Amino acid sequence: MSVSASVVSVFAAVDLGASSGRVMLGRVGADELTLEEVHRFPNRPVRTGGTLHWDVLGLYRGVLDGLRAAGERTGGRLDGVGIDAWGVDFGLLDASGALIGNPVHYRDARTDGMAETVARVLSPAVLYEATGIQQLPFNTVYQLAAAQGTPALGAARRLLLIPDLIAYWLTGRAGTELTNASTTQLLDPRTRDWSRPVTDALGIEPALFPPLRTPGDPAGELLPEVLEETRLTGPVPVIAVGSHDTASAVAGVPAEVDDFAYVCTGTWSLAGLELAAPVLTEDSRRANFTNELGVDGTVRYLRNIMGLWLLQECLRDWGGPELGPLLERAALATPLRSVVDAGDPAFIPPGRMPQRIAEVCRRTGQPEPRDETETVRCVLDSLALAHREALADARRLSGRTVSVVHVVGGGARNDLLCQLTADACGLPVLAGPAEAAAYGNVLVQARAQGTLSGTLTDMRSLLHRTQSLRRYEPCEDRTGWAEAACVRRRS
Repeated sequence: MSVSASVVSVFAAVDLGASSGRVMLGRVGADELTLEEVHRFPNRPVRTGGTLHWDVLGLYRGVLDGLRAAGERTGGRLDGVGIDAWGVDFGLLDASGALIGNPVHYRDARTDGMAETVARVLSPAVLYEATGIQQLPFNTVYQLAAAQGTPALGAARRLLLIPDLIAYWLTGRAGTELTNASTTQLLDPRTRDWSRPVTDALGIEPALFPPLRTPGDPAGELLPEVLEETRLTGPVPVIAVGSHDTASAVAGVPAEVDDFAYVCTGTWSLAGLELAAPVLTEDSRRANFTNELGVDGTVRYLRNIMGLWLLQECLRDWGGPELGPLLERAALATPLRSVVDAGDPAFIPPGRMPQRIAEVCRRTGQPEPRDETETVRCVLDSLALAHREALADARRLSGRTVSVVHVVGGGARNDLLCQLTADACGLPVLAGPAEAAAYGNVLVQARAQGTLSGTLTDMRSLLHRTQSLRRYEPCEDRTGWAEAACVRRRS
């Protein structure tokens, strides 16, 4: 990788998560790669009229405040802005370019039963062969099926996924970034274009989507009113990055070898492999694996697992106790006393998570957690078991070998989860960086602007040289995990 020794460029990474958003300031130079969080803001959904919405205007306000904070640290200069966020959700624009209502949250109940409705038109096997996407009840295809016949969809002239909507407001230019588009279950991962057999069968007009962009493509420049609001000195380019946050996070995996697996942990756990081509077999569909697109033509072959959402909801139900002491006690609790299926869609809705976990344990003939400590241990054991099963299936279905597991994202800070994942998988775990999505975002920008040159491997090498990682070795006795897997499968 070539980097000019005299150049240090500064980039803003807008990273929007399901519970909070932040703007990170990245500095890139010769053997230099740093991140500074300059602004964090909550992402609180709002229920109105019986529908759960994203407060997207509040998010946009947070983005503007974050860009202003970034500029305050750089004298008003930014060499680029990149935006990543979660997938599947979208805003609808009318003919004038105005937003038609707040985007609906993927945890809203409007998609209940939509998978069955779509299956009457396109069988699950046909839909998977066309798109390679794991069937999840909130996929964009099911959201659009639920919106059929509504005034909002009837008035819509554009559909913008969440990071593309923010980019549109910043620049006035509309586009659809490829990695996020691949989560819609409407894109063919082989042609990297919309699947006309799917859109035609479901009556979805591809013209709703603006032209596709790939990571590194220009996405416009900050509008004059945005420059005035943020006090930045123009021009400031907006650069398409892996706008699905997992695409940026996988680009931000500091791997030194090709045969690595990853677990991107946060509200969700995304566990899988990076491949050169999708796996579209019937076995892959039955195993509920997804083929999302990544940076530099890669495929993110992974399974979506409920992730730390389970723990977050438990903490919320308990009134927000401090997590550190809970984790210390959970580390001493009886291992694998009870486990639940961390991929069960029944855990998607919010509310009563500790009680729902206990109900599943009772229904499957396992001991119920008796207190908060045992509930936390059940959650983390279940997540580690889900990581084990996902990576074992990914290896089997793809024919790939794995020598190391990289855990990135917020869960990389959770020592117990990382150790349990190493124990469950029987492989060493390298944990970090926690801010992998922001690092991947910044690296793609830096390469697009010429600060860096080279391949994805080169970018990861810079990450490995500049970031502090923690290594966890697996325990020798893994019989308990095999037995727990059998219990989980029987349940």
